[in-house]
Amino acid sequence: MSGPVTVTVAEVITETADARSIVFEIPAEHTSAFAYAPGQFLTVRVPSDRTGSVARCYSLSSAPHEGRVQVTVKRTADGYGSNWLCDNLRAGQEVQVLPPAGVFSPASLDEDFLLLAGGSGITPVMSILKSALEHGTGKVVLLYANRDESSVIFARELADLAARYSDRLVVVHWLESLQGLPTEAHLRALVTPYTAHEAFICGPGPFMDAARAVLKELGLPRKRIHLERFLSLGGNPFEVAEPVAVEEAETPASVEVTLDGETRNLAWPRRTKLLDLLLEKGFDAPYSCREGQCSACACRVVSGEVKMLNNEVLDGDDIAEGIVLACQSLPLTDEVTVTYE
Repeated sequence: MSGPVTVTVAEVITETADARSIVFEIPAEHTSAFAYAPGQFLTVRVPSDRTGSVARCYSLSSAPHEGRVQVTVKRTADGYGSNWLCDNLRAGQEVQVLPPAGVFSPASLDEDFLLLAGGSGITPVMSILKSALEHGTGKVVLLYANRDESSVIFARELADLAARYSDRLVVVHWLESLQGLPTEAHLRALVTPYTAHEAFICGPGPFMDAARAVLKELGLPRKRIHLERFLSLGGNPFEVAEPVAVEEAETPASVEVTLDGETRNLAWPRRTKLLDLLLEKGFDAPYSCREGQCSACACRVVSGEVKMLNNEVLDGDDIAEGIVLACQSLPLTDEVTVTYE
């Protein structure tokens, strides 16, 4: 993964009173680094008078086939980053971003998809929806919950897509102003016909928890339920200090790493985080926050054991499947095998 890149704002689009889509112009020399999968996000450097800058992650709402790089930002009541971007960003300004990252992406676009979004959770879901319709062969069902009709992001675009793909796309809107908050009973009734679909869920925590509980109760396998959680980063990868070398008296562990089709064996000092080791050794390893607060650096432990110093995004099911955060992982066993594939 490349480091921070300075990009130009090509366009700012007003989606609703509280949401803006920001289209970035990527320098030609960085085009390959900004190739992305539907459902991924960018980390944006937001200026701050108090700290110099803060880092915030925003999902890509564009789809790769559209030929643009676009994130969508919705204001939150006390959100410094979202309010600054919505109030201040204009076409022609420059900002720093990290290349696309994240694992909230379908392995294949030929599945039937059940997409559940609440509020600004539509942003990565929209990228998946458009990609599946353009390149996939299956059917797509979107359940989209919002406070009221005026807060529906991409309302016109969704209506156009539903008309264009009437044989493959079903869009169900849920408005709290008319129907109240969606409960597990409501969600169960709505999603029961689609339990053979692959599910992607993004939105407020209670909405996501309810949706996941219902899908698990209905028998969807864990590997077919995918969640994306929005968290404010505590750290700042744009201003992170280089890791300080530490004298190690212990014999290092060894780690076999597979990334981008390449497998290498490395000595792994026991007090060095896996991500720091990989970057030091020249791997193009993905990352964003480096604080254990996003899933950009997630990888799978195939054999051996590691411990994570901090984890705010992976749940028990993820960990049971061997998923860990490279930026927080230290070796527990003498030999560890890790894959990003």
